[in-house]
Amino acid sequence: MKNNTALRLEGSPLAAAESSSDIFPQDFVQHSAAYILSCQQADGSIPWFDGHYADPWDHVEAAMGLSIAGEWEAAERAYQWLADVQLPDGSWWAAYRNGEPDNRERRETNFVAYFATGVWHHYLISENQAFLKHHWSVVERALEFVLSLQSPHGDIQWAVDTEGKVLADALVTGCASIFKSLECGIRIANALGHHRPRWVSGHQRLGQALRDMPERFDRTWESKARFSMDWFYPVLTGAVTGDCARLRLQRKWDEFVVAGLGCRCVNDEPWVTVAESCELTMALLAAGEREKAVDIYCGLHRWQDDDGGYWTGYVYRDSAIWPEEKTTWTVGAMLLAADALAELTPASDLFTRVALPQPGVPIGQASEPVVE
Repeated sequence: MKNNTALRLEGSPLAAAESSSDIFPQDFVQHSAAYILSCQQADGSIPWFDGHYADPWDHVEAAMGLSIAGEWEAAERAYQWLADVQLPDGSWWAAYRNGEPDNRERRETNFVAYFATGVWHHYLISENQAFLKHHWSVVERALEFVLSLQSPHGDIQWAVDTEGKVLADALVTGCASIFKSLECGIRIANALGHHRPRWVSGHQRLGQALRDMPERFDRTWESKARFSMDWFYPVLTGAVTGDCARLRLQRKWDEFVVAGLGCRCVNDEPWVTVAESCELTMALLAAGEREKAVDIYCGLHRWQDDDGGYWTGYVYRDSAIWPEEKTTWTVGAMLLAADALAELTPASDLFTRVALPQPGVPIGQASEPVVE
């Protein structure tokens, strides 16, 4: 069911300082969601764009955009599709096309965990308890699969191969994403009256690894530090907060941010990307840097096409859009950042703070979240 009461533009705290039109154009939300809907397949899957494959992480990112826009039925079909194709061990293949696995080479832990983030996000907006209960077993199997790959040091191995053999190394961005997904899983469990101390412990140990054990990441391949996501994802997902978050963003600001354009994908290429710029926007909000967040986000709407889609990136050295793709997950990121900035839905702060159930409150009782 479509329910645009999810949007709370009027009366938003933003109105006192700046109208939403200063952040995004009129009809931006519905126009953007229409593009995602135009790409969604009959089975509920959301490919990168029409004719391309769907991967579990980017599929969820696009589905969250639908929830923000009030397209609840379409969002719930997206989550049901993942539930329908979940493997017995709780994981998903790396990619699917036309209802069948398109990449059986690996199953990535951050892809698997992200289902929990999407389910909790949709529940925060829709308040649909039946939806949450329906997908509990899917969330549980997914997070148990992910935590089975956590090392004694707290980091989580990035994937298993076709045969289920562990591909033993860890990614900063992937583990940071899992950190947020574990938080969401813990909140789902609490809301449904389930006790999952292993998830709480896994979340704590993963956060410690991300903050204090850089040697646990990129052990067997070249460092991924050239990618901007390794820079800001620990802030975006709440592993690094407060003054440490602000300092982290300040250190590499000139390395990754191009004034007037946005955030580079990598530090050695003249290429800014819309999705990374949106995620940096939310990381800046999480770090209390609202002015910088607004400045980056407002310049991104130039990349929206007439059909509501957003071009993935721009090579400023050549003054060229590249690649010539309008990805649904880019649109999802635009909607998530708009929500974080303008407080459109009850899920607007999901990526701008860490909120876990209060210690000592009996499982299943209502409680105000505690911010780490």
